[in-house]
Amino acid sequence: MQILSAKNYSLSVLLVRVRRNPKKAQNVENAVRKILDDVRQNKDKALFSLAKKFDGAQLFSLRVSKKEIAEAYAQESAAVIAALRVAKTAIEKFERATLMREPKVVTATGVKVWREFRPIERVGLYIPGGKAVYQSPVLMLGVPAKIAGCKEVVLCVPPDPNGKAPSAVLVAADLCGITKIFKVGGAQAIAAMAYGTQSIPKVSKIFGPGNQYVTTAKLLVYGEVDIDMPAGPSEVLVFADESANPSWIAADLLAQLEHSEDAQAILVTLSKKVAQEVRKEMFRQCKSLSRQRILCESLKNSFGLVFTGLEKALRFINEYAPEHLEIVSRKESEILAKVINAGSVFLGAYSSEPLGDYATGSNHTLPTGGYAKMFSPLSLASFGKKMQIQKISKTGMKNLQTTVETLAEREGLDAHKNAISIRFKKNI
Repeated sequence: MQILSAKNYSLSVLLVRVRRNPKKAQNVENAVRKILDDVRQNKDKALFSLAKKFDGAQLFSLRVSKKEIAEAYAQESAAVIAALRVAKTAIEKFERATLMREPKVVTATGVKVWREFRPIERVGLYIPGGKAVYQSPVLMLGVPAKIAGCKEVVLCVPPDPNGKAPSAVLVAADLCGITKIFKVGGAQAIAAMAYGTQSIPKVSKIFGPGNQYVTTAKLLVYGEVDIDMPAGPSEVLVFADESANPSWIAADLLAQLEHSEDAQAILVTLSKKVAQEVRKEMFRQCKSLSRQRILCESLKNSFGLVFTGLEKALRFINEYAPEHLEIVSRKESEILAKVINAGSVFLGAYSSEPLGDYATGSNHTLPTGGYAKMFSPLSLASFGKKMQIQKISKTGMKNLQTTVETLAEREGLDAHKNAISIRFKKNI
């Protein structure tokens, strides 16, 4: 991890210096377009062929059977199943609390306007494979989908070379009540859910993280379906002052860096000593961790930034707009009040980011790459939409008559004007 003195850079230059350059190679988009076209035209046949090509799996059925789910429970330990239940309960508790009714608003005498939540009827969840088994995203996506009332939830996960889906993923999906689980990975899974095949139904919105091929596919099918958000490599930014424990901060930074080689960790501090101690701890701890090769690569993307004042540090944090933000400082309340752009915030020395990944009940599907400036974390609201309703009495219409007729006439829309005036004409 490089340590930079922020006083040597303007804010714009510093952001360019630390911001990762995401791979947007044309060959990735071209490859994804071919996959999308293949699946759209050849449907299940393409999925079987692509599973063989990319996953090394010879599949005879795309859908996970009840027998496979039963086998998954047998393969997972009681401790893992119990932990999944605890995490699911926390997520349910948090998400149910956000399902609130909006009040009916009287905008004028006789005029009521309100909105009501309606679930998206059919949603698709993508659970990545690759370098790890990701059972926790199943809970983060499946729990709010079910609470929202989505009638049909489709889940896709890459198979291993033996044609098996990860057992922990299957258990998590079953705990969420998801029954339509398919062994399909990569861009082809996004295509299947976007266009529909003989086995996999077309959905209205696709959720879930993935590699650059999956993300590119989601962006290319947007419009055919909705998507949750663009999702890039994991990132964490920690603001730490002298009160922070350097070994704890180092551990939290490394926790994000082990996701992938292009993950990023940023330490922001006003103390050069803190930055040096944290870097020393990161290298020490890295030697004993199992994903050392990945960590060595992602550390190259990571920085310790030493600022001369809190205001400039906060300007950087808001411009960087981190996916995860830890604030370990005696001034945590003051700092939090000035944070505008962040996906998920963790306050205090014991609010370690991995707690939010698994068990606090907050959602870990978050905007990355600066998208926290305009995207919110995934939530129950993401699985539905608001329907606007209005109820107007005769008195209410009379109160609005002049306003509507005047504006409609000014826009040259006489049919609009007539729809109002006709109700007040005699003998009609």
